[in-house]
Order: sequence, then structure tokens, then C-alpha cells
Amino acid sequence: MKPETTAKVANNAITKGDVLAAARIAGIQAAKRTAELMPMCHPVLVGSVAVNFSIGDDYVEIEASVETVDRTGVEMEAMTACTIAALTVYDMCKSADRTMTIDGVALWEKSGGRSGHWQRPRPTPGAEPPGSGSLPT
Repeated sequence: MKPETTAKVANNAITKGDVLAAARIAGIQAAKRTAELMPMCHPVLVGSVAVNFSIGDDYVEIEASVETVDRTGVEMEAMTACTIAALTVYDMCKSADRTMTIDGVALWEKSGGRSGHWQRPRPTPGAEPPGSGSLPT
């Protein structure tokens, strides 16, 4: 993402409106409808969804957290929330910047369920984390 575009997102100056608010709503809706989008994904009772953003000089990083009391995990719901939120950022900013890319969607941490707790090892300091869920240049 061009730095000018990132600045417009941060200052709520994109002509289509508040990019982060729209992306947050889209991500929450997507998490709740994941089973409708993926044929082999079990429908689960989603208790809460949080979609948060970090804005860098040339990227918007998106992180989603999903909770359930169901017996299965909600990894797919969290990754769907990030992906749809990223697509919403792209859609709302494309008139200002066609160079944007979406990359690095990955599961960073999971707890509960049959497989218990899992956490992706953190990258070495100074290295770009693979699967950061950002929109870099």
C-alpha cells in the first residue's frame, strides 16, 4: 500500500468512507457466516469476534480474535474475518491505490478444543513476520 493511501486511511480521508469501521463490520459478519462460505466447515456458535488494525507507514495489519463455547475450533472464522476485512480495505481504497496486495493470512494462536493450545513461533526481531495479515506494498 502506498504511504499516501495509508495516511488517508488513518485520517479517514478515503472518499468511500471510514475504511476501518467498514472493514471491522465486514470481518465480524464474515466470521459469523464462515460455514456458509466453506462447504466442509462446521457451523459453530460464535460468542464474540474482535477485528483490530495496526497502521504502519505502508500497510494495514489486521488481526481477528474469535471465541466460542462450541466443541470445535474457530480458526477458520478468524482467518475468514481477516481476509474479508482485508478485501474490504482493498475495495474501499482501490480508487486511490491499485498497487495494494493482500498477503500473509495465518493462524497465530489457538486455544481449547481437542488439540489444545497452539502458538506460531514468533519471528526473530527485525524480521517481517510471515503471515502478518497486512496489506504491504
